[in-house]
Amino acid sequence: MHRQEFTERCRAGLLLLDGATGTELIKRGMPRGVCPEKWVLENPHAIRDVQQACRTAGSDIVYACTFGANRMKLAEFGLADSCHEMNRELARISKDAVGTGLVFGDIAPTGSMVEPFGELAFEEAVDVYRQQMAALIEGGVDGFVIETMMDIQEARAALIAARELCDLPVMVSMTYGEDGRTLTGTDPLSALITLQALGADAVGCNCSTGPANMLEFVKLMKPYAKVPLLAKPNAGQPKLVNGETVFDMDAEEFASFLPKFIAAGVNLFGGCCGTTPEYIAAVKQAAGGLQIQPPLKKAISAVSSARAVSFMGEAFPVAVVGERINPTGKKKLKEDLREGKFSLVRQFATEQTSAGAALLDVNMGMSGIDEKAMMLQAVSLLSRVSDTPLCLDSSNPEVMEAALRLYPGRALVNSISAEKARLEKMLPVAAKYGAMIILLPLTDDEIPPTAAGRAKVVEQLFAEAQKYGYEKEDVAVDGLVMAVSADQSAASETIKTVEWASKEFGVNTIIGASNVSFGLPARNWINAAFFAMAIGRGLSMVIINPMEELIMSLKLAGDALTGRDKNMLAYLARFADAPKEAATAKATSADPKQAVHDCVVRGEEDNITGAVKAALAAGAKPSELVDNFLIPAINKVGELFDRKKYFLPQLMMSADTMRKAFAVLEPLLKRDGTQKAAEKIVIATVKGDIHDIGKNLVALMLRNYGFDVIDLGKDVPAEKILDAAEAEGAKIVGLSALMTTTMIEMKTVIDLAKARGLSLKFMIGGAVVDENYSREIGANGYGADALASVRLAQEWLRHPHITQASAKT
Repeated sequence: MHRQEFTERCRAGLLLLDGATGTELIKRGMPRGVCPEKWVLENPHAIRDVQQACRTAGSDIVYACTFGANRMKLAEFGLADSCHEMNRELARISKDAVGTGLVFGDIAPTGSMVEPFGELAFEEAVDVYRQQMAALIEGGVDGFVIETMMDIQEARAALIAARELCDLPVMVSMTYGEDGRTLTGTDPLSALITLQALGADAVGCNCSTGPANMLEFVKLMKPYAKVPLLAKPNAGQPKLVNGETVFDMDAEEFASFLPKFIAAGVNLFGGCCGTTPEYIAAVKQAAGGLQIQPPLKKAISAVSSARAVSFMGEAFPVAVVGERINPTGKKKLKEDLREGKFSLVRQFATEQTSAGAALLDVNMGMSGIDEKAMMLQAVSLLSRVSDTPLCLDSSNPEVMEAALRLYPGRALVNSISAEKARLEKMLPVAAKYGAMIILLPLTDDEIPPTAAGRAKVVEQLFAEAQKYGYEKEDVAVDGLVMAVSADQSAASETIKTVEWASKEFGVNTIIGASNVSFGLPARNWINAAFFAMAIGRGLSMVIINPMEELIMSLKLAGDALTGRDKNMLAYLARFADAPKEAATAKATSADPKQAVHDCVVRGEEDNITGAVKAALAAGAKPSELVDNFLIPAINKVGELFDRKKYFLPQLMMSADTMRKAFAVLEPLLKRDGTQKAAEKIVIATVKGDIHDIGKNLVALMLRNYGFDVIDLGKDVPAEKILDAAEAEGAKIVGLSALMTTTMIEMKTVIDLAKARGLSLKFMIGGAVVDENYSREIGANGYGADALASVRLAQEWLRHPHITQASAKT
């Protein structure tokens, strides 16, 4: 199936997807704990029966049984070398089963966090998916579904692999918790902007939640979607009935949500955990007479990071692009970059975001460094420490492609000119990764001195961009700011260019405002006046230093006067009360002890060792640093996480910083006799379940909070878990499960502990469980996420008599 055909099918009417697979296979005899893909190959009649039942019920697209068939997952069963053969044959079985129906290869997480959020190299992740997809293509699949993704970067790796392999349709489906965020903090809108720009043919969500919550995610995405939206909710919430895991929503109730999903804008609908072919049949019946909404947008002026979106255009405030992460004219930044230090990059990002930057320009162009390597390090760091989308600034196509490939969002490319070599190399790179682009009206022969000349170049540039699928919403025209000290008419020509581009040509516009005042005294006044003039002519974006209060105040006033600041909310928030201190991030404290605290809060892994040593040299005691600075700092991080100011990447960076601080202090605490014995916790993913990414995060956070964690890994039998708890003298056991077919094993462990007469506290966690399930199986508590699990363990240590608790952040 070609991508265009898929798009047309989606526009013609609702496409029904299939239901759950794992539970249906268990009904047909698949034992728990085996490799599902291998078992299906040995028992092909089972998957044929499931898929034919879904097809009969109304499924237009069924998923091949390849969810766990990437080589990293197959390695858990010693089957990595069989990856190609297994995927090819599984695809053929499904194609044979559904006849004229469509079969999409099912692509799922590897179980590891991907760079820059984890240790799995990005290119390794791409290769893992490329291998699996190539085999599925050989097996005859009609397209791919990249599903149950908790990490936007892993979803990007799989999507890039698909786009580099073939022209088959690709659907991408993320998994969101009840808070509307993935495990790494991505929200539905950020994911949509990133994935549809990168080439996804449909975007949506599956698993983790029932229809009611998932409906809200679809509503968030629809106004900005230029591709069809899909939804595959669970059949409500799981609960324990007569020793079996069941979901609390029957087929009729599940199907009753379909009209609401259609009204919200969904184009493809199916079921995830707890659903059966009967659910699909009920949905098919409910779909009669309902008319879908095709995508509302052809293109959209927006960029994204892994956790946020910035819009631009006449309906939005002028977007400030912070200019400071650029070594030009910054001696200290140059020195740091030559030494491989990124403290100033981090500081500039934090300060500019706090001051109101909507994007951060990142330029690593200077002599004496490897620009590509430094750009990749900067992108990696900024993707973790900042939510602000990036404007990638380089004239080198190789550097630009490397940065765009790694960046876990949709970036703005600065810039593409009409210079032949630059245009031919840079435009295909930007288009491949779906970036927005700045069109710079500059040719090999001249810098056009007049607005008319620049307009002509812009039209030529845009005509070339259209060949790569660019629409006017995807570009911004640089007004080309020149110094008035050299030509007093230069500012007027730039303003005319901005007005023509925004009012006549109908595109976004951008200027580097401070260039206009080069060579003049009191530059801030010239810059401010020039900026105000440009706002009045329709300016969309400005590259400036947002730390300049005059400029930022003028921006707020301009947005209010032009109606871009709806109800003047931003203006009033800034100026309604008495004058406040400028919203800038303070540099790390000069107090050595406070500097230790600040490093942990900001996740400054590179600086913490030096900060701890400096504090010790200044007379601080090791126990004082732990009790009065490190513990309060990590608690502050927890508060920021609670308030959704920090997300998992920042949480992990602060936790790693804390660990490095303890590495310095631990020998001193032992020598002084002030180190307390760490409380032991046994943690494991239960028998039959090979998913451990969430469990690994919990284990890491517990260690960084001072617990002695005995991590038994995944697919661990109940006997082994309890034997370890007894042998280690642990009082707390953590159990994880991600599958509805394995969550019952949690009860098996707890029941066996009672039979043995063991006095243990059990906390459970995982995407398929909740607080109610914790109570049903007799666990002592439910940890909604890694930090919540830490707090639960801490509460039990303070109040060991507590028998039932939960912790949520």
